[in-house]
Amino acid sequence: MAENLKGCKVACLATLNELESICRDEGAVCRELGVTKNNLCNYEVEYLCNYKRTIVKVGKREEVQEFYLVKWKGYPESMNTWEPRKNLRCTDLLSCFWEDMMIELLKLRKRNVPKKLDASVVSQLIQRAKLRQKLKQWETHLNSLGANKGFIYVENLVDLEGPPKNFTYINDYKVGEGISLNEVAVGCECTDCLNNPVEGCCAGASQHKFAYNDSGQVRIRPGLPIYECNKRCSCGPECPNRVVQKGIQYSLCIFRTDNGRGWGVRAMERIRKNTFVMEYVGEIITTEEAERRGHIYDKEGATYLFDLDYVDDEYTVDAAHYGNISHFVNHSCDPNLQVYNVFIENLDERLPRIAFFATRSIKSGEELTFDYQMQIDPVDAESTKMDSNFCLMGLPGSPKKRMRIECKCGVATCRKYLF
Repeated sequence: MAENLKGCKVACLATLNELESICRDEGAVCRELGVTKNNLCNYEVEYLCNYKRTIVKVGKREEVQEFYLVKWKGYPESMNTWEPRKNLRCTDLLSCFWEDMMIELLKLRKRNVPKKLDASVVSQLIQRAKLRQKLKQWETHLNSLGANKGFIYVENLVDLEGPPKNFTYINDYKVGEGISLNEVAVGCECTDCLNNPVEGCCAGASQHKFAYNDSGQVRIRPGLPIYECNKRCSCGPECPNRVVQKGIQYSLCIFRTDNGRGWGVRAMERIRKNTFVMEYVGEIITTEEAERRGHIYDKEGATYLFDLDYVDDEYTVDAAHYGNISHFVNHSCDPNLQVYNVFIENLDERLPRIAFFATRSIKSGEELTFDYQMQIDPVDAESTKMDSNFCLMGLPGSPKKRMRIECKCGVATCRKYLF
């Protein structure tokens, strides 16, 4: 019988962290778990729970020492220990602990750090430490999903709200029932799409202008479509007519706003004017399904329905439960992002991709926003096709009366209400 079990595998009942702790307790070296002779006696700090200052004797003299209550990784809270500052090498965790502690003390209007923390402060510090863990795990998950050049950070210094529930992060459209995306059948034959386009390249073949300059910045008016090169084109991945399809190129941060607007997104580096920032991604559904969902979302006070009405108002993108970082971008009456309709692998004009480009230079630390009622000036017949409408309360033309929701963008030109 034993020879028939050679290929069998049984899941271990202990986690890797628990196995690592057992190895250290037993003095066993395990390369797979990262336990070596050099670090056998090192224990990892999971988070810091408490702080106190006490007077200790050092020889014949007395001195004040700082102690931290440590939650050890892989060990239950009952095994937490007080450790002097000199024993701790977790500089990042120490910095986060002090940042959280000062926030809590300021709430209590205490300017000086006491020798011993109140129980209420300790409780908040532990909750914030556990929240940081959850947000860090979510951050790691978000960055594991795609090959975007930019890194996505997650930060909440405002309250104890964790990662959103009932939300799945995706990097491309999730196609709804009964909807199909037909891939393009042909591509261009250019070797230099920008400087030597063959028959106008992809944009020219569709009788449209080449959208980008040699730096990848959009150079056409909002309202005009963008036709990028696709996988059937002869040009390579570095072609200047491939911008949106390369994904997010800038590091961004999902952060908790401090004025009741929930989550927001800010730039972690300078973003040049007219450059691509992100796509609006979600489920593609019919307008009928969107109207049904809209009535449900109305009761919740907000929704994430974005009409794909470049030609006909047949489809809508719903980013409520499936979406990317654009799910967290807030409204502003003076936005720094502008919508463009983009076509790459699918040329069905009823199903464009929604891309956000910077309307101006965006500083590091500046929040990213777009106008939920973004309108395109009808300069020509082409631009009248696009009316990008982010539906916050029901669909355009719906007989249901919209509720007036207060706008909290805070700009000088604020319209005071979202709709």
